[in-house]
Amino acid sequence: MFVVRQARSEDLDALMGLAAQTGTGMTTFPADEAVLSKKIADSVEAFASKPQDIENKKTGYLLVLEDLEKNKLIGTSAILTGIGYDKPFYSYRLLHQTQVSQEPAMRVDTELLNLSNDFVGASEIATLFLHPDYRIGQLGKLLAKARYLLIASHPDRFADKMIAEIRGWVDENESSPFWEAIGRQFFCMDFDEADRINGVGNSQFIADLMPKFPIYTALLPESARAVIGKAHDNAAPAKRLLEKEGFHFSGAVDIFDGGPTMEAHKWSIWSVRRSMKDKLGGIVEGNSHEPKHLIAKTDIDDFRVAMTNVVETSSGFWVPSDAAEALQASNGDEMRYVPIERPKPAQN
Repeated sequence: MFVVRQARSEDLDALMGLAAQTGTGMTTFPADEAVLSKKIADSVEAFASKPQDIENKKTGYLLVLEDLEKNKLIGTSAILTGIGYDKPFYSYRLLHQTQVSQEPAMRVDTELLNLSNDFVGASEIATLFLHPDYRIGQLGKLLAKARYLLIASHPDRFADKMIAEIRGWVDENESSPFWEAIGRQFFCMDFDEADRINGVGNSQFIADLMPKFPIYTALLPESARAVIGKAHDNAAPAKRLLEKEGFHFSGAVDIFDGGPTMEAHKWSIWSVRRSMKDKLGGIVEGNSHEPKHLIAKTDIDDFRVAMTNVVETSSGFWVPSDAAEALQASNGDEMRYVPIERPKPAQN
């Protein structure tokens, strides 16, 4: 049985082990003990705080996926709130410009990259990582969608605007054509080094060194233009999951690797909107086979999510005993559940 729960201080070593496997480009989950320790502490504080106490502050809710049978952490995901409040949250905004000449008759459409900081105050779906050995079945969806049940259960803790940064495309040598064409010209360092500095919290160097004027993409090499807004091969499934939930391309890309930034209103996210709240009415002896639902114990001080099957009745819903045990839930507890899969539109 697997459960998503809040991160705790004793999870630091396991999270460091996971972070060491992420490779470059995942700035919200660096393999840095001091940074991860602070992320855990901030998350513990966020879960323990009242919404008004953390309003207009950047904080994060860090979740972990645990294999209960092996007592092993196998993944993590997070929601960051109040981004841009503590330091600028930079991206390149794609702008389109049309110029027309009457004599000779000619029209030129150009695209520009403009440094921007226009996601201030938004909440970010972030830090999705699952151990490679567990990338089977529905575990990736459990880890990703648990965040939506947290949003649905406690909407006053999160901004209306939700964003998600997708890792940009790199080649087989982990080299980013986008970085080589732009970033290297201003930072004079390798992509992974700039990514590491940004990941441990120093974004001021971006403001100090990045170009302040728009960049015409037509002046970039074709290799860089081709990857603007293109997801890393390993991030493509995560992008598809976001799109199924209702996220769309925001028109902004990451300043390091050109990866797309997705956005959605929190109440337009399918799993948030579709989730149902009810009390646990009973427990059936047995295990969860071929689960079709995600179910959350919604208490903010002990938030947990598992995969199982839900049987709806007039006196609340029932779940198998292994799910109730994983959630540490009892009859009468307030829960929230949603189908794992979004139904396909009906064919006319």
